Amino acid sequence: MAKTNLKELAAKLGVSISTVSKALKDSHEIGVQTKQRVLEMADQLGYRANPYAGHLHSNKSKTIAVVIPEINNNFFIQAISGAESIAKEQAYHVLIYVTNDNFKQEESILKHLQNGRVDGVLMSLSSHTKTYDHINTLLQYKIPVVFFDRICHEIETAKITTDDFANGFIATEHLIKNGCKDIAYLSVSDNLSIDNKRKQGYLEALHKYDLPIDASRIIQCWKDETDTYKKIKKLLQGNKIPEGIFSSVEKMALTTYRVCQNLKINIPETVKVICFSNLRTADLLSPSLTTITQPAYEMGKLAAFILFKQLIKNATPLANENIVLKSKLNIRDSTKIN
Repeated sequence: MAKTNLKELAAKLGVSISTVSKALKDSHEIGVQTKQRVLEMADQLGYRANPYAGHLHSNKSKTIAVVIPEINNNFFIQAISGAESIAKEQAYHVLIYVTNDNFKQEESILKHLQNGRVDGVLMSLSSHTKTYDHINTLLQYKIPVVFFDRICHEIETAKITTDDFANGFIATEHLIKNGCKDIAYLSVSDNLSIDNKRKQGYLEALHKYDLPIDASRIIQCWKDETDTYKKIKKLLQGNKIPEGIFSSVEKMALTTYRVCQNLKINIPETVKVICFSNLRTADLLSPSLTTITQPAYEMGKLAAFILFKQLIKNATPLANENIVLKSKLNIRDSTKIN
């Protein structure tokens, strides 16, 4: 939808620009019926008032948004710090929006950002995002978007990721080389490219080492924490529990630790655990947790650098590019050989 301005809105209604402006500001000078007409037409045409336009000569908010699925995740905390380091250099403010891994909330946030509140957006998708109209609409409002980690291949813009396929393979191969032949994979979403690629790496490693692929060993932890706990508990109470668990994200690895503690299952003697995680206290867990650690700070920093490069040049749209950074396998006690 093309961005509608006050002049076009006034012409459509057959009233003056001043009348439209006052109606949108809920002025007492404008009657209730007129206000209603203006608001209905504004909504119909997708008009969003820019609250900063009257105050900034450059029509810039000097603010960017970082839209993330969760805040209680060490990866996103570090990525935000990286983005803020670049924003500070550019004398910009950073607004943090958390979707709580909910598509409707993500959609609402992006609609809110259409009004010129921010000059650009850094974004990591909700695990439940399947359609992208809300992102395309934001781009049509000339607000650039750069994706990091949880990216959208369907949108042509810059995307910052790590090599999830290769690291999914490395994580699984590490378990295999440490004696695991029966390995479960904890999946966070069937929509996200990061999960699909990590899972593909897991499957490729099983294939390379001639290990059977069992669909029942791919556990779909797509709902809430309670549901995830129940599924992991069921996995570890079966007749034959897996020798290794590969968690696609850190929160499910921590739930696995909790389940093992409650069931009195020893890590790594009975089951070995590895996960993608930027958990700063991974080496303080008992046992310390083996992780694939992503360069989260660098990812946030690079995403912001690309966004500001575009904002400074005022060139749209952003180049469609995929930038892949390297992650690191940090071997700790949760996968040690007995």
